[in-house]
Amino acid sequence: MTALEIENLSVRYGARSAVSDVSLRLDHGRTVGLVGESGSGKSSVANAVVGLAPVSAGDIRVNGVSAVGRRSRARQARLRIQLIFQDPYSALDPRMPVGASVAEGTLATGRRWSREARRRRVRELLEQVHVDPDRAGALPGAFSGGQRQRITIARALAGEPEVLIADEVTSALDVSVQSTVLNLLRELQRTLGLSILFISHDLAVVRYISDEVSVMRHGGIVESGPTEALLAAPSDPYTEELLGAVPVLGRRMTFEETATP
Repeated sequence: MTALEIENLSVRYGARSAVSDVSLRLDHGRTVGLVGESGSGKSSVANAVVGLAPVSAGDIRVNGVSAVGRRSRARQARLRIQLIFQDPYSALDPRMPVGASVAEGTLATGRRWSREARRRRVRELLEQVHVDPDRAGALPGAFSGGQRQRITIARALAGEPEVLIADEVTSALDVSVQSTVLNLLRELQRTLGLSILFISHDLAVVRYISDEVSVMRHGGIVESGPTEALLAAPSDPYTEELLGAVPVLGRRMTFEETATP
């Protein structure tokens, strides 16, 4: 079954076209990697999916329900999606305890929470991402970059999403910390049944985590397919260029050597 379907999506900012006629499908419990260089339109796709960028044409469906527009059904559909931002340093308010930041995410569920129920939920979420729940009262500055990224994942999970959009979530982290975050996403996918749209410029990272991959250039998708098959025999010269620019073997070995079973 399809968790997220993007059909003929176009995004324009005034006279500038950022995304043109993009289509992709994300099945339940799967990970699709969306890869391309900076400026290819990847983040515009992510922002359009969660309602942060204008949809000039096309449709975005969550479990078959359109998430485009201002109608109640579209807003409810968008609540099933949560976005994890790229920079863990700017994603958290430096003046707000991390527990309070995670608690904000529960608002997306639309439920009424008692103070005690919300406190228990925050502790559960921090434990789920392997952050000490007794540190919920600490400010973001007390945590490393990898810990902060795991806290932003907890905040996304607080909205009880079916689909996670991970937008360059490892690009600000060193390689050993990247593997920790990638393995956490895999773990959460197994335990919660999440569907993940994983956006990155790094083919090594995409290869490690994705079941399928779509390659973007100049606002459009140039090719898509199962990850290993596509990267073993790309049909588009641009994908070959991306592969040639990344020391894939060395990076993959690093991820596998540092991965936690």
